Amino acid sequence: MRYLILSDIHANLTALNAVLEAADLSTVDQVWCLGDVIGYGPDPNECVERVREVATVCLVGNHDWAVLGKLDINDFNPEARRAVLWTRDVLNDAAADYLGGLEGRMDNVHPDFTLAHASPRHPIWEYLLYPSTAAENFPHFTTRFCLVGHTHKPVIFRQEQGQEEVMALQPAINVPLPLARAEGVRFILNPGSVGQPRDNDPRAAYTIYDDEKGTLTYFRVPYDIEATQRRMEAAGLPERLVARLEYGW
Repeated sequence: MRYLILSDIHANLTALNAVLEAADLSTVDQVWCLGDVIGYGPDPNECVERVREVATVCLVGNHDWAVLGKLDINDFNPEARRAVLWTRDVLNDAAADYLGGLEGRMDNVHPDFTLAHASPRHPIWEYLLYPSTAAENFPHFTTRFCLVGHTHKPVIFRQEQGQEEVMALQPAINVPLPLARAEGVRFILNPGSVGQPRDNDPRAAYTIYDDEKGTLTYFRVPYDIEATQRRMEAAGLPERLVARLEYGW
């Protein structure tokens, strides 16, 4: 089976559609979404509707929770707070009900995978940016692989059995990673962000896992950034959020 893995769409429908087209849903058996379907971007209802149509599994993220009033937005930066408040005003009941029924972590999706929005230890909020923080999270799941989002940065954290040290690796694009050959090794894997990449590459990010081949492949796809920016400007969303899309930060 082939699994399309998405994260951090952030209400960017143009990026989401570009990913779904590039991944070719006719060749995918399941779609896993790691959360933050909304927040920042101009298309919250449309993105929730599209995710509901295609996703086998979807987690809830911190921005999803913030819009639903389940998270204190005083911990957000000013631009993020403004985007949350705007999204609250426009989110429809169907989208809110769908997001409100989601969990931040799932352990029973696949025998080899644990899924969490942020981290297995703190599924909603913790940022896995450094090997030291990743190392503290490996004891919090038992599967070989854990998929996380939240940071908007593609990364591979690798830990060999019996070792405390964790390595952080930057994934190659369009090169299958042979996970099946890595016996005695466990991974925390971040596919990057669909709707707001922050690794200085503005292209939408996603991964595909092929369990027959035992490979995970990272992909990037360009999309019409200006189209998303025009809708953000029309909505009155913060200028910094509009500008950052074209730079990938």
